[in-house]
Amino acid sequence: MPLSPETFTTRAARLKADMASQCLRVQFVVESAIESAFDADRERAASLAAQDDEIDRVDVAIERAAVALLVDVASNPVSLPERDLRLILTIVKVNNEAERIADLAVNIAQCAGTFADLGSRPPQTFRVMANSVIGIVDAARRCFEHTDVTIAKVVLASEDAVERFKRQLTRDTEERLANKSVTIDEGFSLLTIAGELERIADHATNIAEQVIYAATGAIVRHEAQGWVESQPG
Repeated sequence: MPLSPETFTTRAARLKADMASQCLRVQFVVESAIESAFDADRERAASLAAQDDEIDRVDVAIERAAVALLVDVASNPVSLPERDLRLILTIVKVNNEAERIADLAVNIAQCAGTFADLGSRPPQTFRVMANSVIGIVDAARRCFEHTDVTIAKVVLASEDAVERFKRQLTRDTEERLANKSVTIDEGFSLLTIAGELERIADHATNIAEQVIYAATGAIVRHEAQGWVESQPG
């Protein structure tokens, strides 16, 4: 049947709701992965594999539904506001960012085994960074769900702090490796956690960029002077 504005709105709303649920699912995996690593909980870390498989399944379903909707728009010309089309493009991109966040979280969880074998735990400073990144992921999810540009800009503003945190933790870990106060396995796991946390924050900021694009049409880029918006038109 021909695509009407009403049908498009219904399908787009369903897609956005599915994507919001996926973001919540990914946030849960991030939180669980961090808990498993910091508690050296090998069993909890292993349980995340099934959750990651579900995220991968939903990732494919959302992408297929978004592409099908765009194909229907192209084959059944219908008058739609540009913002509606931006939303579908944004969902496709956010879907990819969310799936990558889940993969990185699983990498963090895999460090649980190392800490369990060594009978050690990551330093508290790593927990502070992890909590900050959890907050960023939560804010990215909320800004997408509500198309909230204000929250999106808060997410963007957090990036520099995460980068500084990661540099400091990397430096501290390298010094501890040099003076042999941690083993190579423990040091490698700590560097993995810091690196993956930074990457998770990067993907969260990408989600925030897409939210701003969906809401305003502005393209946001991080340049030497900070975040810069290129206004449409």
